[in-house]
Amino acid sequence: MEEKLASWTGPSSSTEQDKQDRTERMIREAIKGHAAFDSCDLRIYPKGSYANNTNVKTDSDVDIAVQCRDVTYWDEASPGIHTPSPYRGIWTPAKLRSELERALLAKFPGQVDTSGSVAFRIHSGSARVDADVVPCFNYRRYFANGTHRDGAKVFRKDGTSLVNYPDQQLKNGKDKNNRTSQHYKKAVRIMKRVENAMVLDGMHKEIPSFFVECLVYHCPDDIFLRSTWTETIRGVICHIFHGLEGAEPEDDSQRWREVNECKYLFHANQAWSRADGRAFAKAAWNYLGLKS
Repeated sequence: MEEKLASWTGPSSSTEQDKQDRTERMIREAIKGHAAFDSCDLRIYPKGSYANNTNVKTDSDVDIAVQCRDVTYWDEASPGIHTPSPYRGIWTPAKLRSELERALLAKFPGQVDTSGSVAFRIHSGSARVDADVVPCFNYRRYFANGTHRDGAKVFRKDGTSLVNYPDQQLKNGKDKNNRTSQHYKKAVRIMKRVENAMVLDGMHKEIPSFFVECLVYHCPDDIFLRSTWTETIRGVICHIFHGLEGAEPEDDSQRWREVNECKYLFHANQAWSRADGRAFAKAAWNYLGLKS
């Protein structure tokens, strides 16, 4: 058991990492080579498991955000905190999506799936991995105490939207990894590989890689400092299983949050539930043959 868990701590192979880096580079080339973007202030950056170095081979896709900084969408915690200046430029969600589609199709002919409501899917090749490219805009939330929080506003095709906080996710993951002697991200990779193995063996349904990462993030730092990986993963699974018992707390300070710590992990519109987290922990315990 210990030997297997130790072997699951590493990231994707160097070959897979080369493919990921090449995929990111080609996407950047596609966007920078598109003339319509010459006058647009774009920030192009990786996000998700690839950026956070918690990806494993089975989940080696690359997620790239293309963020238009000419426009800032905003909201406020209380009415009247912020008085905006109107934007009079050309960059609407439809315009950004349209030009990004044209840029990707020119670079990857016949390999771009444009049917998604949020991301463009670029299919892998012999030297590339699959990639999701997400158009988005600057976002800022204003608080009554004069502070603000920056994120990325993502629009679906139907006009609805969501807000992501990739910079906060990256920082919090790095900080936790440093506090735990670089063991946190290794434990995340172990749990992702456990999930992949259970799905492959038909022992559990597939759950999002991001959800697994968030569940592990909520484990106390001292769990990751135990002397063996067997004891570490035992502690991780126990904390998830017992920590998600019962209903969502009424006290917001007790609710679990995503790695970014800006959004609650469980809410009515989320794709997963507390019960899903407990079921995953129970299945992982049984799959690994851990004893009480």
